[in-house]
Amino acid sequence: MTQLSVVVPVFNERDNVLPLINEITAALRGKTEFEIVYVDDASKDDTLAVLTAAKSEIPELRVIHHLTQSGQSTAVRNGIKSARGVWIATLDGDGQNDPADIPKLIARRDASPDSIKLFAGWRTERKDTGSKRLASRLANAIRSRLLRDETPDTGCGIKLFERAAFMDLPYFDHMHRYLPALMQRAGWQVESVPVNHRARAAGISKYNNFNRALVGISDLRGVAWLIRRSKRTQIEEI
Repeated sequence: MTQLSVVVPVFNERDNVLPLINEITAALRGKTEFEIVYVDDASKDDTLAVLTAAKSEIPELRVIHHLTQSGQSTAVRNGIKSARGVWIATLDGDGQNDPADIPKLIARRDASPDSIKLFAGWRTERKDTGSKRLASRLANAIRSRLLRDETPDTGCGIKLFERAAFMDLPYFDHMHRYLPALMQRAGWQVESVPVNHRARAAGISKYNNFNRALVGISDLRGVAWLIRRSKRTQIEEI
């Protein structure tokens, strides 16, 4: 089995595909065995064509295509389901996450106890608009107070986690924003690691502050309910 799968969900990111793939291969070749799994969420531009053409040049690349647009969480989950890696690294497809941080997360994992199953990127110096940074700080504060997940930046797209631990989590739309709380609910520990963050080089954001807020209120209530209703016990085989 492959040691690492880098999963990247994309929707209408044709100009960001090749630069990001080249950065991923530059960061990981010669350091670890890996594959790159791109999940095209039924893009309306020629993102899929760019990815298909890249497969002939990049042997590590695999491409998954949604026949209907299904959203980022579903794209991430389908990429992870298709992945062959023991560990998963996720990146946003807009190029704002830096693939050079993946080896840093791997090094932190190698120096950590097995009880930590998620290493979450922490954008300490965000390169977003002022309104987006303000909305994110407010959302993180509310989420942290309600879920007590002790994670300063759950919205950061770059994460490293064990595939088996992820596949044991409950699935719902937008779950990718609550991975730290869900991992802790399952009995695992989470560590936040400072990472680089960059301005978007091409394309436009697929989100705005208003639709994030509307979805977030419902999601927070649902995740809080899951945490309250969770039950774990130690087992032994006789």
